[in-house]
Amino acid sequence: MKNLLQSAFGFKNPTVKPLDGYDNKNYLVENQGQKFTFKTYPVEKMDKALLEAENDVLLFLKEKGSEGIPEPMPFLDGAYIKLLKVDGASSWCRILTYLEGSFMGDATASENIVASLGSFLAHLDKTLLPFDHLALRARKWPWDLQYLHLNKKYLGDISNPRKRSLVGSFFQQYEQHVAPLLPTLRKSVIHNDANEWNILVKDGSVSGLIDFGDLAHSYLINEVAVSLTYVCYDKKDPLKWAKPFLAAYHQELPLTEEEISILYYLVAARLCVSVCNSAHAAKTNPDNTYAQSSDENAWNLLHRWLEIGPIAAEKAFRETVGLPEKPVPTEKEMMRKRHRYISPILSISYQRPIHVKKAAFQYMYDARGNSFLDAYNNIPHVGHCHPRVVEAGQRQMAELNTNTRYLYDLLHQYAEKLLSKFPKPLNKVFFVNSGSAASDLAIRLAQAHTKRQNLLVMEHGYHGNTQIGIDISDYKFNNPKGQGQKPHIFKTALPDTYCGLYSQNDGTAGLAYAQDAIRHLEKIQSPMAAFIAEPIVGCGGQVPLAKGYLKPMYEAIRKQGGVCISDEVQVGFGRLGACFWGFEAQEVVPDIVILGKPMGNGHPIGAVVTTDKIATSFEKGVEFFSSFGGNPVSCAIGMAVLAVLEEENLQDNSRIVGNYYVRRLKELQKQHPCIGDIRGSGLFLGIDIVKEGTKEPDPQLAQHLKNELRNRHILVSTDGPFDNVIKSKPPLCFSKENVDLVVNGLDSILKDHC
Repeated sequence: MKNLLQSAFGFKNPTVKPLDGYDNKNYLVENQGQKFTFKTYPVEKMDKALLEAENDVLLFLKEKGSEGIPEPMPFLDGAYIKLLKVDGASSWCRILTYLEGSFMGDATASENIVASLGSFLAHLDKTLLPFDHLALRARKWPWDLQYLHLNKKYLGDISNPRKRSLVGSFFQQYEQHVAPLLPTLRKSVIHNDANEWNILVKDGSVSGLIDFGDLAHSYLINEVAVSLTYVCYDKKDPLKWAKPFLAAYHQELPLTEEEISILYYLVAARLCVSVCNSAHAAKTNPDNTYAQSSDENAWNLLHRWLEIGPIAAEKAFRETVGLPEKPVPTEKEMMRKRHRYISPILSISYQRPIHVKKAAFQYMYDARGNSFLDAYNNIPHVGHCHPRVVEAGQRQMAELNTNTRYLYDLLHQYAEKLLSKFPKPLNKVFFVNSGSAASDLAIRLAQAHTKRQNLLVMEHGYHGNTQIGIDISDYKFNNPKGQGQKPHIFKTALPDTYCGLYSQNDGTAGLAYAQDAIRHLEKIQSPMAAFIAEPIVGCGGQVPLAKGYLKPMYEAIRKQGGVCISDEVQVGFGRLGACFWGFEAQEVVPDIVILGKPMGNGHPIGAVVTTDKIATSFEKGVEFFSSFGGNPVSCAIGMAVLAVLEEENLQDNSRIVGNYYVRRLKELQKQHPCIGDIRGSGLFLGIDIVKEGTKEPDPQLAQHLKNELRNRHILVSTDGPFDNVIKSKPPLCFSKENVDLVVNGLDSILKDHC
């Protein structure tokens, strides 16, 4: 190497030290008190035109008086780039002046440094606005955010499926929010990699910028996004650190409203590029630790970025550059508009309603930029707007959507996949478009099969909003405003081991409750067509059926010639953690199963699963048809939900996080006697709020807890006959850290209350 440098540049006695590099080998060269960076590039991996473009940019900046950038130095023959043999391999070679200074990555973070970076970078970009270069215009590569899609091929290299989904979500958001605006944005040559290891600082401010190898002719705002990513990505409060950088940049080179509106998504895009390429590098070249050096910080900021949300970020960015806040109607105005067209019988959650605008995974974002941790909504089962579910619906909607009177593969494919989750006797499925419709159909199936009308239902049970659904829902018909109990409907007591007659949940209470119910059945002259129950009675206050209850009940109903129906609308699809279906916890197999809510992750799907024998009985009646049940889009979405459950192991996550949740709540219970009972399974839990020292319900305190948590941006709800049970049934991507926020919030509110 010394001989090469002596012959190429006339150096006398240079010293050479290798430097870290990503795709190429670099060397620190010292000669007679001067320092240089000697850069080499494998011929087969580097286009000479791009090296020439980089030199042209640096020479242009020097000509314009820019300081703090490296300067290309010519070889003895005047050339700036030469093809030489380095370590036995043919390489393009060039040399640059070496800039002294400390790396920003080694300096103590300060707002002054961050602001000076904004000014430095804006001045550089402003200088480059008139510069153009054909080689840079022609460059298309994954590290230029305008070509984000080129990184999609690396998604599969991210081994953790939940992390992969997070990145996929931000890819989708880029396509939705950034791509349509691209034709309106300014383009220029940008540095494109102003990270903390390319930025030099001296005396508390930025003194230089190195490594122009990522140059791109791209959107100007991409320069801001890239640098802002590295300003923020190791900070707990990234928006706080973004502000001085953005304010300083904007003062030197003003940004447009459109550019500010997409900055959140571009920062996310840069993080996605980083983790995708890091995952690919780890797979193809695991020894290259340099390529993976920022991986942990990038993932941390991606998760924090998700938590912050796009509305809060844009609001902060607009405020920083002096743009007016976007007008948002008050909750009163929203309510007035709503009630102009919508009946107030459709209730609103919380004393202060939430004007939601967006959602992702376990977070919901309101119009004012507040981010809410969703510990309540069990419909977005695998997470709000899960990218795989969204993509499945979008793709199929663009291809075909029709009804079941036509033949299409997705109908039987989804049916086969869904039925594979059930024990063998349950091998026929009827698709509808809601859990309510499924309940209605399940009763029709039972009555058609048995030729009877009588139905046994559970105290406080709820099964939907159709007329049949209301007929069989004690929660509805027994309400003071309800229609009352119809003659063919019979009700049995909720087998509650906390407030009921029997309390030993070791099987003895379940058997005792069942025996009471069976004695009641024996007094009824006409046998039952069906017995319907939820494995955990949600509207009863998240009350699990007492252990051992369903076996004798099912035996008694079947002995009469009736059928047994399990309503899995709320608890199915792995929510309970220990089992995929709630009936499995009772070690029974029903004759009919009702599905809904989580089945489509927010898309309206429902189904009834039953046996060949019952389906055959139903076939003897009039044709069954559902306009939307089993349509191709619904089937594609349903398939995607099942795939996500498997790939992300969400049932196991529900078990692990749910057990942790219960543990934390029981610790809380020891400190606060107003917590009477903690019950449920997995991520379907109830917290019974009582007056201290009693089991007497305390609905006022429960409402206070619910609304105070909402004020702290945590969403739960209340239920039960006295509306005193806090219910938490979050998306199955919920984490232990999320649990801590909920439990710590409850603890803080209860301490303040007491």
